[in-house]
Formats: sequence, C-alpha cells, structure tokens
Amino acid sequence: MRLFKPRPQLADLPCVAMEVDAIKILPSAKQFRLELLQQFAQAKTRIYLCSLYLQHDEAGQDILDALYAAKRAKPSLDIKIFVDWHRGQRGLIGEQKTPGKMAGNAAWYQIQSAQQNFVIPIYGVPIQTRELFGVLHLKGHVIDDTVIYSGASINNVYLHQQEKYRHDRYWLIKHAGLANSMLNWMRQYFLGSSAVCRLDLPEVPTTKAIRPDIRAFREYLKTASYVLPQSTSVNEAQSLSVTNLVGLGKNNALNRSLCQLLASAEKQITICTPYFNFPLAITREVNRALKRGVKVKIIIGDKTANDFYIAPELPFKAIGCLPYLYEMNLRRFAKMHQPDIANGSLQIHLWKDGDNTYHLKGLWIDDLYTLVTGNNLNPRAFGLDLENALLFVDPRGELLPQRQQELNAILQHTTVITHYRALEKLQDYPPKVKQLLQRLSRVRLDRLAYRVL
Repeated sequence: MRLFKPRPQLADLPCVAMEVDAIKILPSAKQFRLELLQQFAQAKTRIYLCSLYLQHDEAGQDILDALYAAKRAKPSLDIKIFVDWHRGQRGLIGEQKTPGKMAGNAAWYQIQSAQQNFVIPIYGVPIQTRELFGVLHLKGHVIDDTVIYSGASINNVYLHQQEKYRHDRYWLIKHAGLANSMLNWMRQYFLGSSAVCRLDLPEVPTTKAIRPDIRAFREYLKTASYVLPQSTSVNEAQSLSVTNLVGLGKNNALNRSLCQLLASAEKQITICTPYFNFPLAITREVNRALKRGVKVKIIIGDKTANDFYIAPELPFKAIGCLPYLYEMNLRRFAKMHQPDIANGSLQIHLWKDGDNTYHLKGLWIDDLYTLVTGNNLNPRAFGLDLENALLFVDPRGELLPQRQQELNAILQHTTVITHYRALEKLQDYPPKVKQLLQRLSRVRLDRLAYRVL
C-alpha cells in the first residue's frame, strides 16, 4: 500500500520499477574507490565517467591507469570521460605555466594519452564561458548496466587515497534502463555538441574561440531531459521505482521537483548540504513545512569540515572566508527558528570527523522519497550549474533499511545545535577573516558571494 499520495507535479514524473536488491549503498570513500577499480576491471561493454574533475594526483593516476588497463584487456570497451571544461584546464595553485603549453589537469591528460597505445578520450564540457558562472556538476558514472552515483569528484581526498577523506554518498544501481538513459543523454548532449572538445589532445581551442558554441550549448541544455525506456508514472508505480532528473538555469524541472518534494512532506524532512546557503525557494518550503508541523532535520558540515576551510595558523586566502560566510548564514537561520529548535521541530546537525571534510547532498522525505544528487541546494546550483538527481519512490518501504543505515552512518559524526548561540558570530572569527567579511558586508558583496560560490 502506498504510504503517501504524491503531489500532482511529482505524480506525473516518468519512472521505472526496480528491485531493491539492485541497489547497494557504500558507506565510505575508501570502499567507493575500491568499487570503481573493481567495476573497471570487470566491465564488458562500456565505461562512461562524468565528474567535475579528474585530478592529477595519486588517486587520479590510479583511476586513469585502471581505465587504460581495462582498455588493453578488452580493446572493444567504449570508454569516455567527461569533465568540466574550465576545471580541466585550470592550473594548480602555485603552478608555473610554461608559455605555449597548457597547464593543470589537461596537460597531464595529454601526457598520459601520448604514452598509451589505446585512446581514452577526455572531453571538456563547457557550461558557461567563465567557470564562476557555471560548471558541469552532472553526476553518474555508467559501467555496463550499472549507474554509480556520487557527488564525489576524482582525487585523493574524495577517494580517501591518503590520510584524509571527503565524505559523500555512494550509490550503485544495477538497472539497464536507467544506465541506458543516463548514457544516451551524455551521447546526445555532450558528444553531439561542437562546444564539447577533447582535452587529452594537443591544440585545444581557447574558450574565446568557441564562445558562440558555448552559449548555444547552454541554451540547448536548458531544454534537456532524460528519456527512460518503458517508463510509467510515479502515480502508477506500486513498488520501488526510480526516475532521473536534470536541470540547468532558473525554474528548471529539477529545481521544481526539489521544491515539490519538500512541499509533499507530511511528517519528516531530512536535508544534507555541505554549504548552508539555501535559495529562496528552498527556504520558503522549509518554513512552510515547519508551520504545518513537519519535523525538519538539516545535516551540514561544521565550518572546519568545509572543503574551503583554512586553519587560522595557515597563510590567509580570501577563499577561506567562505565557510565563515556559510556559518553566519546558518546562525541567522537558527536564530530565526530558535523556537522550532527548542520544541524539537527543527534539528540542526553539524558534521565533523577530525580533519576530514563533508560533501553530502540529498533529501529524505517521509518514508516515501529518497533523492540522491550532486545539487548543493544553493543559488548557484539553482541558477548556474548543470545538475541532476536520482529520485527513488518507495511506497512499500523496501528501501528503508538501507536508507536508515546510510543516515545512521552520516549522523555518527554529528552534534546537534540546541541553541543558535552555540554557533560562532563575526566577532569570534580570526582577525583577517573578520576584517574581510566586514568589508564585504558594508558594500553588500557578501550577497553576491552567496549567489555564485
């Protein structure tokens, strides 16, 4: 029996039925890395990776080596890698760029390609003419008939290659229809665009040279949607089902579905985001949910678990102010909702595990909906970046044991904020951080920072 009746906007979403045994949720970054390597070695027909970046470090080298090994073992394997156009060409901090030569990850891709007898194309996908105003934030690797969905990029910290890790979500979904839908979308929109260029080959065009193509590509992506074969509607599904959503730009289908999910909640909402900076539409739905008696749990990273955090004893950089900006935002939100915190309607959990960092995103709505996404639920995700998500609808509660196990693992390293005063305020921050944030506030640049970072 269905636990809740979906709202009309959600009820009409296309979905495909699936078996709960086809879903496997990994608990850690280290297991995620081992699973990727094992999946590459076992692949029979295709490997499509889609990530914000593939980094030139030990973890990135291991991943690329494993892909080339898989290609050597089975030359017919269709292997393609998609990364963000700008992030793939950005030089590392402190790296000296040689005149006439490409810096950053792209230079490494080209060196690796030149040393191999097999071709594994690495494509740069430009979502905007400048990185600040939009990046490839699409998630979902496809290996044969399995979709591996995680917000993690590929580098040492995301894959726990060395001492530190960045905690994320790691879902394996074995479903041919879903895998085909995700892969065909990449083929249609990425491989079919003149704006998407190889980064593993020399003579990469400049962004300026393909600027008209990028702008046309962005407009094209705004109309993009996934096609699920042999789908039914969410309203007609009688057992566990999944739908995939994609969106770019304001008021896109993914954004609307996220808001409708929150609006559909009757008992419980759980939200994970690493950067507390809700867009107005999300804030509005959270406020409405609290007013109608829904219990809301928000799990975010402590500012020291933010990937932009710089310890006070290290050299100051302006980007290190971001975690403090997010904490200031959280403190204002908590102060406004202190009565809800006091009566238990609102729980705010701060995640912290030593020097490790937090990168989880997603929604859990009642016992019916589970959303896995790379969307940070912030204004940038809602207006600038290319985002997607997988929505699982579970009228029989088949997924609940795995779902609760994942949540328990996340909550293991959290503490509950019982009063907004437990969060530091501007006056408590390191002198250089406080000075810069005061300047930003005076000229209202902090509002701009919230929109684009």
